[in-house]
Amino acid sequence: MAYRDDTARRDPEWMTLGQAARFLGVAQSTIRKWSDQGRVPAFYTPGGHRRYRRGDLETFLARSGPGRQQVGPTVLLVDDDERMREVVRIELEREGYDVQEAASADEGLAAIENRTPELVLLDVMMPHVDGWEMLRRIQERHGAGAIPVLMFSGQVDDDAQRQAASSGARGFVGKPFDIEELLAQAKTLVPV
Repeated sequence: MAYRDDTARRDPEWMTLGQAARFLGVAQSTIRKWSDQGRVPAFYTPGGHRRYRRGDLETFLARSGPGRQQVGPTVLLVDDDERMREVVRIELEREGYDVQEAASADEGLAAIENRTPELVLLDVMMPHVDGWEMLRRIQERHGAGAIPVLMFSGQVDDDAQRQAASSGARGFVGKPFDIEELLAQAKTLVPV
């Protein structure tokens, strides 16, 4: 079904992809996936943009929203590389995880205080506060091993893997990594 592209601006009944994602509280990639799976009806403009009817989104929430559907485990992804976060987030969401993102250790620590994840995926090399220091602070605040942490880094050597193990990380993956390897380790630590 097509309609004029400016309808969403004039009619509060229609939402853009970004508006619908905010309304449902999910990433845009998640609502795209749900649309592709037929879980959330989408309508397309002549230019190929998705639009969503507010009533359809409300029905979806009532049918499968919070308290109605088991939400996958929460994973906090901490990496200063926005593109890397996007790639990993999309893959984790496809597997059923609920993904939070942070671009720095400080953002990650604040996110943990706001909502404790079941798993943290943590880049070692970040400006200001690196992943090792963030891992130490997580353990200091929440206890060693209370939140499983999977470290990843572009500097892959035996020392880094030993440091991850001795620091209390539950795993270590080198970058650039095989996304399947990262998913396999995440699933081992926190099954979906």
